[in-house]
Amino acid sequence: MTEIHGECATGFEPVRAAFEENFAERDEIGAAFSVTRHGETVVDLWAGWADPDRTTPWRADTLTNVWSTTKGMTAICAHHLADAGLLDLEAPVARYWPEFAAAGKQDIPVRWLLSHRSGVTGIGPERPVTVEELYDWDHITGLLAAQAPLFEPGTVSGYHALSFGFLVGEVIRRAGGLDVRAYFAKHVAGPLDADFRIGLDTDVDLARCSTLVEPVLSAETASALAQAFASAGPPALAALGNPRVQGRDSNDPAWRRAILPALNGHGTARAIATIYGALASGRLLSDAALATAREGQGRAVDVVGGLGTEWALGFYLGGEEHGFGPNPRAFGHDGFGGSSGGADPESGIAFGYTMNRMGSLLRDDPRKMALVNATFAAPALRS
Repeated sequence: MTEIHGECATGFEPVRAAFEENFAERDEIGAAFSVTRHGETVVDLWAGWADPDRTTPWRADTLTNVWSTTKGMTAICAHHLADAGLLDLEAPVARYWPEFAAAGKQDIPVRWLLSHRSGVTGIGPERPVTVEELYDWDHITGLLAAQAPLFEPGTVSGYHALSFGFLVGEVIRRAGGLDVRAYFAKHVAGPLDADFRIGLDTDVDLARCSTLVEPVLSAETASALAQAFASAGPPALAALGNPRVQGRDSNDPAWRRAILPALNGHGTARAIATIYGALASGRLLSDAALATAREGQGRAVDVVGGLGTEWALGFYLGGEEHGFGPNPRAFGHDGFGGSSGGADPESGIAFGYTMNRMGSLLRDDPRKMALVNATFAAPALRS
């Protein structure tokens, strides 16, 4: 039996049971899960090991690279700017970033960056990019500014897997006067005392990181993935294959120190739940700004991910998959490998999940879903 640490309020016992089951039945190495209700922490659990050799215990302050769960944090910054009147989501991106008008992109509005509809899913294969090049902000944003759309903007969604952070982050920098790491620290994490960073900048924080373990794929899954890449069109190849990042990349200190606002947020489950709890309870955004952030953009099959999805502005909506609870308008963002953060303002519930054994899915990892389902089935929510 894995020793479980932390607290679980009366009426949320099924959550602790699901957390234990993830270790006993779903091969968890180290993980944390936290839930807030109306802004108050009701579940805060952690257990296991921060490294695959099982020499370093997972602690309350263990930081984990949460991959695309970071995108939700970056989106919050954009909505915070809009709420302050400094960013118009309907305005052309080129109003704030004139260089972006190149290659016929002069009319693309900011909202299409947030909803993955700009067509700039990444950098086209004619200009191969290395993982190391991602660490040079001006270089990558310059390439994206020059990039032509890879599908007709506004017509469909195509997951901006890597480009989302650079595109939205550069708009934040131009409109807000701070890079996205600094803006997030000043206006989101700092006021909430939330232990989450978009890129790390101290050796102390580097030492707190868990080591991510790449997913082990069955022969069938590996074959299907290879076939998918072989038959992928330009939007998907740009988004997922240029460069093709691997789970192991996130363990590199250079990756951890870079500003990658779609990929390298590092935080605790408690911090993620705190931030989404503040969103749900109106402490980060006005009611009007939160309503805008949750606006569904129409359900469709994403041309990159190939999954039925309804995007809001920077977040997934739970939809028929109920990825953030039974309310289809609950919202949040998952990260490659399994991490997640989300909120259901109608119930007052928000949560965060971090782990270091990566699964193979882009969203709705079975461990996360077990925890989310247990949270919303908890007796406390029926009282």
